[in-house]
Amino acid sequence: MNYLVAVLPDRIQAEAAYLALEKEGINSTILGRGYKTADEFGLIDPNLQARKQAKLMSLWLVPFGFFAGFTFSYITGLNTFAWAGEIGNHVVGGLLGAASGALGGVVVGGGVGLVVGGGDALPYRNRLDAGKYLIVVQGTEALSRQATKILRQFEPENLQGYADTTPV
Repeated sequence: MNYLVAVLPDRIQAEAAYLALEKEGINSTILGRGYKTADEFGLIDPNLQARKQAKLMSLWLVPFGFFAGFTFSYITGLNTFAWAGEIGNHVVGGLLGAASGALGGVVVGGGVGLVVGGGDALPYRNRLDAGKYLIVVQGTEALSRQATKILRQFEPENLQGYADTTPV
């Protein structure tokens, strides 16, 4: 399945483009104020995905980090925290390892995406928030080419095609 996304500046152009596509027998979807939202259409929220992935990574990295920190402290016999005693030193080493695991979960799990952003979904969401409209066409490559010719007449701000590569 291929996707074609066109960004149009206002509702009038979006409706005109939708009608031109419909006239040629091409089904499309309008996203924007008064139409489908990004969530209703299924446009992924990158912040939500990054949070989920970071939590999933932390789920196993925190206990692993605790075990690794505790083991490292035990094997090396370091007495870094004299106030904690022998067992306390190992526990503190484990807690520091767990903290490192949590940091690793955030960095590797995609939590950095919370700050930096990522993917194409965020720019499209930003354009919707700015009052723009999206026309989305789903179909074969031939259908996408035909829709591209029609949509170019409306001089979209952006016209981008995507190929869905997820296995069936």
